[in-house]
Amino acid sequence: MIVRVMGEGQWEVDEEVAKGLNDLDEQAVQALEAGDGDRLGQLLGRMAEAVRTNGTRLPDEDLSPSEAIVPPPDLTLEEARELFEGEGLIPDLPAA
Repeated sequence: MIVRVMGEGQWEVDEEVAKGLNDLDEQAVQALEAGDGDRLGQLLGRMAEAVRTNGTRLPDEDLSPSEAIVPPPDLTLEEARELFEGEGLIPDLPAA
């Protein structure tokens, strides 16, 4: 899965990392629904760090489409509401 960290670039992550991102994404949706901007920012920061730490950075000239996007941790609640419409930031993985 290719994940874009907004303002930084793209990384390729394996299925295990994608599962962890999906869990964090679900928690981020809950924080958003609760109106907890601090918690949301913490979770977005954790998501970006997981991608950077466990993924393989793609070259800037690689134009592969991103399957998921991690916004910056300073995202406002209003901005987050626009981004999280639908499935959230990380699409659900198909059941094995």
